[in-house]
Amino acid sequence: MRYFPRGFGGERRDAEQVKHDGWQERGVLVIAEDDQRLTWPERELVRQLGQKLYGKRPDQGVSHD
Repeated sequence: MRYFPRGFGGERRDAEQVKHDGWQERGVLVIAEDDQRLTWPERELVRQLGQKLYGKRPDQGVSHD
């Protein structure tokens, strides 16, 4: 029998599950600026919050599809 501590071995959670768990367990919210589940005003709010907290992003055309 092999024992793996939590987070080592076994099945790996996908990114959406990690985001979900982070919100549920710690109150940490991770949102991509271009998340298509959000309306335009919601995406704009995310962009403005990110800019306010962390500064402007370099214009590299990074996509988070």
